[in-house]
Amino acid sequence: MDLLTFTYSLKDIPLAIAIVDLDLYVKDYSISWYKKFGITRKERQENTNIKSIASIPEDVYHLILSIINGENSLIENFECKNDQRAWFNWKISATKDEDNRITGAVVIADDITEKKKKEELLIQAQSVAKIGSWELNLTTNQIYWSDETKVIHEVGLDYIPNLDEGINFYKKGIHRETITNAINNAINEGISWEKELQITTAKGNDIWIRAKGKPEIINNKCVRVFGTFQNIDKYKKQQIAFEKTSDRLKVATETAKIGIWEYDVKNDNLIWDDNMYEMYNINLKEKNTKGILTAWKERLCNNGIQNDIKDLSTTLDVLNMFNTVFKISPTGDEIRYIKSKFTTIEDGFGNITRLVGTNWDITQLKVSQLKLSKNEKSFKGVFQNSSIGMALVSLENTWIDVNDSICESFGYSKDDLLNKNFQDITHPKDLTKGFDRLELLKKGEIDNYQIDKRYIDKDGAIVYAILTVTAIRNFKGEVSHLLTQISDITSRINAENKTKKLNTVTKNQNKSLLNFAHIVSHNLRSHSSNLSMLTKFLLDENNEDEIQDLKRMLKDATESLNDTVYHLNDVVQISTNTEDKLKSVNFNNAIKAVQHNISALIREKNANCIIEVPTDKKVQVVPAYLDSILLNLFTNSIKYSSPNRKLEISIKVKDINKTSIQLEFKDNGQGIDLVRHGKKLFGMYKTFHTHKDARGIGLFITKNQIEAMGGSISLTSEVNKGTTFNLIFKKGL
Repeated sequence: MDLLTFTYSLKDIPLAIAIVDLDLYVKDYSISWYKKFGITRKERQENTNIKSIASIPEDVYHLILSIINGENSLIENFECKNDQRAWFNWKISATKDEDNRITGAVVIADDITEKKKKEELLIQAQSVAKIGSWELNLTTNQIYWSDETKVIHEVGLDYIPNLDEGINFYKKGIHRETITNAINNAINEGISWEKELQITTAKGNDIWIRAKGKPEIINNKCVRVFGTFQNIDKYKKQQIAFEKTSDRLKVATETAKIGIWEYDVKNDNLIWDDNMYEMYNINLKEKNTKGILTAWKERLCNNGIQNDIKDLSTTLDVLNMFNTVFKISPTGDEIRYIKSKFTTIEDGFGNITRLVGTNWDITQLKVSQLKLSKNEKSFKGVFQNSSIGMALVSLENTWIDVNDSICESFGYSKDDLLNKNFQDITHPKDLTKGFDRLELLKKGEIDNYQIDKRYIDKDGAIVYAILTVTAIRNFKGEVSHLLTQISDITSRINAENKTKKLNTVTKNQNKSLLNFAHIVSHNLRSHSSNLSMLTKFLLDENNEDEIQDLKRMLKDATESLNDTVYHLNDVVQISTNTEDKLKSVNFNNAIKAVQHNISALIREKNANCIIEVPTDKKVQVVPAYLDSILLNLFTNSIKYSSPNRKLEISIKVKDINKTSIQLEFKDNGQGIDLVRHGKKLFGMYKTFHTHKDARGIGLFITKNQIEAMGGSISLTSEVNKGTTFNLIFKKGL
């Protein structure tokens, strides 16, 4: 085709094409050219310089210049967009004469705007839709995840996945089993899949995903499985919620007999479902004869809306009255209450095109409300006249109402009590008691609870009560306020406390009797043995000086026995408070007295007693208890002395602090196996050696006595080496 023919037919070419000369003036063009670039009729009639066409990008102008100047011979597939966001693929080539001289250029603009917009939309859609890709190479057993796939799994972008870890992201159970079967079927059967499943991300979040997979088969063998991975959590949860809501709505509509209606404003057409016809008792014949609107209006009682509703299409403002409750008479001899609500649907210009609404029969609810009103009056009568203190309390813990009984319990007038709240009369130590259950009650998670609680009446006295709190709900089922019942049990608690005191006295008396029995059975037995032994020594002795010494010892032992018997009276009298009976006693004198009282036993054992106790040390004790404790320690050392060595007893004292003093009582006797007997050292009837006089009560009574005086006892011992007792006493005055 020569240039003349080409020029002649250029306007009919459907492409945007133009021919420019060396000065860049448009010499000819296609019809599509001026349509694409908005060239006016005047511009088409005159020669137009391509540089003056504003919708052509400047980059294109420079490319045409480079072609004309011989810098480029051909420019193809140069994509750019103009200021109107239109994309063109430019193809520019030089035109030449017969002598091969450049005479201008041919410029072709291929409009690729639609294609570019689709590409942009695709990129944006993938980002918004959160779609990632993945690939499993069965030849190398490597897995590839795109960045978006890693983001969905909430792992780092440097994470390197493997097949086992990838599958384990799927939620254990049906989800993991499903994806495992899908992968196996793809590899073994060549079956593609698309599944909606749940995964648990690396951060522990459960999300829904859509996984697509496709196998690549070469020579009847699967070499690769690849696909996409999309986060659909929000959509899926909305779908599940919608399905649940739809199911509930369907059940609710059918069960509650809710009628649904729709009004087409444009076509003036009213549509009812079956429940509406049943609710208003309108049959098919009446519908066809009168029409739905007329039949409906005839059943309205005097609600003040019959005369207002003439033409639904012109009185939409009146329809606001439908968001209300009105009365109807479906059969003419009964009254029913109908609740109605509707919503409007508009077109894109804000015009109402449809109304969709519901009607449901609330007659039973209205009847219940009337009954509730009667019950409320009855409740008020019970509330005011109850012998149990009752109050209505707001969710902010302020009094709403109180009855006379609660006023009597706390000694306040009704007005005074209403100006306070629960915290004002609650015992300080019980302010937070039951608070956790109160919060659950307010949230509606429990219906009631009951606790024991203390209050303070107007005079400052403690009021013991059983508090019962019940949630009161409104017609929506929400907790609106609380009903509290306060049963005054102060007299019962006082009686219980008195009984507890009597039990304590009895317990202490029993301890005193136990001490008494021990001193009688143990201490007197020691005195008896000592007297018997002194008598035996006296009868067997011929030396007059020794006889006189034994008589003196016998006299001292008799006096000591008399002191012990005298002290028994103190033991019986010690009952509810041992510390009130403590007396200041010289420690050294008390130890020496016990040593002297059992001198015959010490003499028979040929024991060596080393007593390093200052003469000015005093302790606060019950004298009978101290005498019993020391006597028990001495006689235990004698009783369980070692047959292989001479018995040595060492007694020392030292100050612990300003108020306490320690007695160390040490012997080199048989010792005690603490590994075997350590946990039962001070138990009743526990013995640790074979001895004819062992009763297993001495250490039990000793611990009981020293603790009753506010002290303590402990010991260390080693078998065949001896035992050391450490006793803590209060310092004497």
